[in-house]
Formats: sequence, structure tokens, C-alpha cells
Amino acid sequence: MVLSRLLWLAPLTLILLTTLLVIANEYAVASGSKRTKDILYDSSDSASERHRLDVYTPRSTTSKTRPVVVFIHGGSWDSGSKNMYSFVGRRLASQGVVAVLINYRLAPAVEVPEMAVDCSHALVWTYRHIAEYGGDPNQIYVMGHSAGGGLAALLAVNSHYFTQLGLMQNPIKGAILDDPAGLDMFDYLKKMEYPGDEKYLIPFGKKADVWQMVSALYQVDANCPPMLMYTGEETYPSIIKSSRKFDQQLKKFGIRHTLTIIPGKKHVGMAVQLFWKNNLIYKDLRKFIGVDQ
Repeated sequence: MVLSRLLWLAPLTLILLTTLLVIANEYAVASGSKRTKDILYDSSDSASERHRLDVYTPRSTTSKTRPVVVFIHGGSWDSGSKNMYSFVGRRLASQGVVAVLINYRLAPAVEVPEMAVDCSHALVWTYRHIAEYGGDPNQIYVMGHSAGGGLAALLAVNSHYFTQLGLMQNPIKGAILDDPAGLDMFDYLKKMEYPGDEKYLIPFGKKADVWQMVSALYQVDANCPPMLMYTGEETYPSIIKSSRKFDQQLKKFGIRHTLTIIPGKKHVGMAVQLFWKNNLIYKDLRKFIGVDQ
């Protein structure tokens, strides 16, 4: 009887121990970074939480400015928040990076072109103000998962979003795309191959020329910055397909980049792995942006 009770308690003990270890790890990482939250990046809509960003800075001091990574959250273009990915900001800051996590407006309030404009406003704010937080405005990289990965790619390849806001050139020096969605919505929405695809007409609208305009695949040229691309081996087939097409397009224009397929990973797992500081994406990112760790 005693043995059976102990065996019953063992899984609960393991769960409790695991939870305590995760909390302890999170506390240790958080203590090494400082979060400045809910900074308004677009004064045209000061009441909206969707036009706000958080800056995560390392608590350790240095005489040098640090590279900057702007992270764009996912959520199928109709959900998600920077707050859901606070662990990414802390992990990046713990590795000597100034991290900027942004919100942007979502469907059905707006469509993807307006979302891209929001993200470009956040990047322009970063370029103009990040030195106040120890970041280097000449070392800004953009990163995103899922829908955020598609938006990150679009901003990296299309300088028009920045020139129309007064910058002489695209401030993005490189992109890190984690299981990016929406790289080729032009082809995706024309074919409608999967159940429920009609729901994407809400964020993307019904005009094929708009689908093409916000698909990074069709905006690539020889001036694009270098990129790191990752897809999960078991992610959505459409993401694998469009990532391979994007890979070929980058090769066509001679853009320095890599495409890495991560074994066994599904779409959500591609984001969850960013909880761990020493996963492959962070290791590659440190080399990519020149962080000495």
C-alpha cells in the first residue's frame, strides 16, 4: 500500500520539480535583463496597445553598443502579442543583444499591408531611438515566427516601407526567419488547397495583386540582406513548400543565406524551442550578428 502511494506521488513530484527548475531558470535569465515595456512607436494612435513595443537590454555594462534584434510575433495575422514572447526578449538580452518585441494591428481590424506598415514604423522607431538603450542603429536585425516570420521577410526584402517613412535606406542588416508563414500567399490563396483556407481572405483580402505585394517571394532582388531560415521537419506543408521556393529565389539573386530543416519539429515547437538559450537558432544567430559568446 505504501509503495503504491509512493509510485502515485512520483509523477507529481517530477512535475513539481520540473516546474521549480523552469521557474528558477526563468528567474535567473530575467535577472540578467531589463525590460522597458509598452513604448509608443506610432504617435498617430497613442491609445492603442497594438502600436507599442518592449525593449529588453542586458544588465551587464559595456562600452560598446550592442546588436539589435527586432522580433515580430506570430498568430495567423489575427492573434498574438509581444507579451506571449517575453521569454524571447529575455533570452536574447541574456546573450548580449538588445531585443525589441513589437505589437502590430491584427485582422479583422486591418489587413496585412497595414500590419507591414505598423512593423515598419516600429523598425523606424528602433533605428532612431535604440541608441538610448545601448543598441547599435547600424546593426538592426529582424526576426519572426510564423506570420511574424513572413512579415519579417517582407520588410527585409522591400525597402519601400522605410523610404516612405523618411529613411534613405532599409535599416535591416539581416533576417532570422523561424518557420515563416506567408512567404508566397499569392500562390497559396489562388490554389486554396487546404480546409479552412478561406479564413485567410480576412487578413489578406480578395485582391490577387495585394497577395503578391505582401508575399516576400516576389520582392526579392540583389539588394536583399543575408538571412537565416528555419523550418520544422513536421511543420505545415505550405510552410515547407514556400520556404524552399524562397530559398531558390534567394539563390537566384545571390543572397547569402541558409535554409535549415530541424528534425522532428512541428510549427508550435519551432517557437517553443526559443525558450532554451542554447538551441540551434540562437547559436546560429549569435554568429550571424557577431555576438561574442
